[in-house]
Amino acid sequence: MTAPRIDTETLRRLPKAVLHDHLDGGLRPATVVELAAAVGHELPTTDPDELAAWYVEAANSGDLVRYIATFEHTLAVMQTREGLLRTAEEYVLDLAADGVVYAEVRYAPELNTNGGLALAEVVETVQEGLAVGMAKAAAAGTPVRVGTLLCGMRMFDRVREAADLAVAYRDAGVVGFDIAGAEDGFPPADHLAAFEHLRRESVPFTIHAGEAHGLPSIHQALQVCGAQRIGHGVRLTEDIVDGKLGRLASWVRDRRIALEMCPTSNLQTGCATSIAEHPITALKDLGFRVTLNTDNRLVSGTTMTREMSLLVEEAGWTVEDLRTVTVNALKSAFVPFDERNALIEDVVLPGYASAL
Repeated sequence: MTAPRIDTETLRRLPKAVLHDHLDGGLRPATVVELAAAVGHELPTTDPDELAAWYVEAANSGDLVRYIATFEHTLAVMQTREGLLRTAEEYVLDLAADGVVYAEVRYAPELNTNGGLALAEVVETVQEGLAVGMAKAAAAGTPVRVGTLLCGMRMFDRVREAADLAVAYRDAGVVGFDIAGAEDGFPPADHLAAFEHLRRESVPFTIHAGEAHGLPSIHQALQVCGAQRIGHGVRLTEDIVDGKLGRLASWVRDRRIALEMCPTSNLQTGCATSIAEHPITALKDLGFRVTLNTDNRLVSGTTMTREMSLLVEEAGWTVEDLRTVTVNALKSAFVPFDERNALIEDVVLPGYASAL
């Protein structure tokens, strides 16, 4: 029997948790236009709707390097205190409007220093903007808890500095760390010293792996660097043949290592061929701790509601499946257990019960 269709408004109201979402990939198109005018940055178009379409078209190249290059324009408007405050606040409000109750936002502070801000100023300004957004969301009756992941850019030489910032601000809203940027040719073990430092300081971290590079990248991230989660990880399926798990896939599943999966983004970068055949469904069915994420909402023209809708419409997901990945995300969030458990028990489970 075919499961009943879930309408978009029901999906929007469902409580959601997102672990993999980039601040500089989720700006409002109108905000990019306004801030670009203020700082004198030239855009492909100054029409917000056309700009939104340009981002999606440029990202639909199937090329991760070109996909990353689309960030030139968002980063250009995030070099001032005003730009960072506004984008951070709006980031929270947009998630709250989409039904998100928990989010981890990631960005690389080194990419926001071209206007003269110091790394610490960048972190403090973003946290200030996020706090304003969370206060406004709570006042509107749509509270959302947002933690920050600081990123080091794996192809540059400031990863240890970013790790030091994560340690310094771990009691001020920063909940973890990541490395981002071009994966192929820049293995995570190149930054082993930074990861060892984070482990010594008990700061959790995730690592982008298994997207543009395959199993060796995932293996390094987990077994050499010690990541607690994997960003994307779609190519883990290369270690699964006819439903039989290899050693690495077994390690990931058996130790409940969360996979931060981003279906639309993976289609854009050529890591998957369709939503229907995206590895997230097969891995879910095999018992992996998969989570559903947006990656870059502006660049992918998406939201958590849209990601859920695509899986429902094209991969046959049910409300129970959506609840599973939401609970999975909270179980693997980088905040204390009592906070995670309270969100699951008091917000997520009751929210999904009303939709069943």
